Amino acid sequence: MSGWENFAFTFLNGAVMATYLPAIAAGFVVTVELAALVVTCGLALGLALAVLRALLTDRRGGRWMALPILFLVDLFRAVPPLVLVVLFFFGLPAAGAELSGFAATWLALTLVLMAFAEEIFWAGITAVPRGQPEAAAALGLRPVPVLFLVVLPQAVRMVIPPLTNRTIAITKNTALGSVAGVSEILGASQSAVAFAANPSPLILGAAAYLLLFIPVVCLGRWIEARYAVRTR
Repeated sequence: MSGWENFAFTFLNGAVMATYLPAIAAGFVVTVELAALVVTCGLALGLALAVLRALLTDRRGGRWMALPILFLVDLFRAVPPLVLVVLFFFGLPAAGAELSGFAATWLALTLVLMAFAEEIFWAGITAVPRGQPEAAAALGLRPVPVLFLVVLPQAVRMVIPPLTNRTIAITKNTALGSVAGVSEILGASQSAVAFAANPSPLILGAAAYLLLFIPVVCLGRWIEARYAVRTR
């Protein structure tokens, strides 16, 4: 057997790939479901925290009231997602609260995305020229309508590109679910490798990731170009 034939038999074994294709396809579906839940919940929670922080800082003494938000955000930005997945899946049962691997991965990645999304939304809110909310307040609008009608529409538009990048990054981290027994793409591929004693399913898993992320990356580039803030 030549060198290329040996490589093809080891890494591109068609018979092995065909055998485990259904399992990896099922893992693809799990990855999409997990990513959709993480992105939806993480962005929603991040926006809610940013709005709450903005409302608190506009009040007298509100900066001190916003400290718990800052602590929460900094905590989940600093802790690696893998540590959170392991803690929620293996650590919580010791405290009497048991989560499935899917739920533990979802919770860990949602909290990480929430923290980064809050900082991105907050950056957009503070980037809106101060004169605009002041002018709206001078016209008689209360703080809450000013925030939702004047500030947030501009802030969200400005932060779409960095949010897109963060969304893509956190979606890739769904592979961490494999340590909690989640049969997503990587988990299904690793199980197939163990059963087949052949690494070809990993190549199939890599192809599944390409199939998932190439459209997402292309969409992200389009969104960045579409909503980028023009300087000229």
